[in-house]
Amino acid sequence: MAKIREPEASYVVDQKGRRMGVILSVEDYERLIEDIADLSAIAARKKEHSVSWERIKKRLKKDGLL
Repeated sequence: MAKIREPEASYVVDQKGRRMGVILSVEDYERLIEDIADLSAIAARKKEHSVSWERIKKRLKKDGLL
């Protein structure tokens, strides 16, 4: 399994030291946005009918793509 890298973050704190905001690199921010979009797509398709890998391979062979 791939190791997930935690984004490095700096925090903006108030006078009492409570975290009020976060500063991320653009790369980390874009990765998080992409992950959210992927999870949203997965959730939206959760109830869709699935197709087995064997069936997909047959279809690809039939179409000359495999």
